[in-house]
Amino acid sequence: MAPMPRNPHARIEIDAPLDRVWEVMLDTASYGEWNPFVLRADCAAPRVGEPITLHVRFANGSTATSPEQITALDEPSTGEDGVRRALLAYRYEGLPAKLRLVQGVRDQRLTQAPGGPTVYDTVERFSGPLVRLAGPARVEDGFRRHAQALKERAESLRA
Repeated sequence: MAPMPRNPHARIEIDAPLDRVWEVMLDTASYGEWNPFVLRADCAAPRVGEPITLHVRFANGSTATSPEQITALDEPSTGEDGVRRALLAYRYEGLPAKLRLVQGVRDQRLTQAPGGPTVYDTVERFSGPLVRLAGPARVEDGFRRHAQALKERAESLRA
């Protein structure tokens, strides 16, 4: 049996410009149209410090509501190396986090080298004594399904 991932992650290459992928990521109102993991994301406007409530469905059909707070929203920019980058991050704010039993911070990074695909890379860094109850393996499966759907959505929106 494979070891349980403590920090669930997923990575995928997307044949679309980084800016288009970023727009899909920030269009939280449309998640229900394309995202098999995050069925709905309640968020007035994605901004640092704002709450975002994620309604997720795991592969076994069970659902959960995850209250989060946006901790980073680094708009797409081009570095001196010519690579475009963007970051969306949020922190789990549920009761287990308040009790320091399960804490989690999720990063969703985009990078695109000149002439290359956009790389979507996400990881949740879990900590706390009850991390196993958070189901890191099922979260990682959800991240993989989310990444694949993000790829399909962004690639389908070709100009």
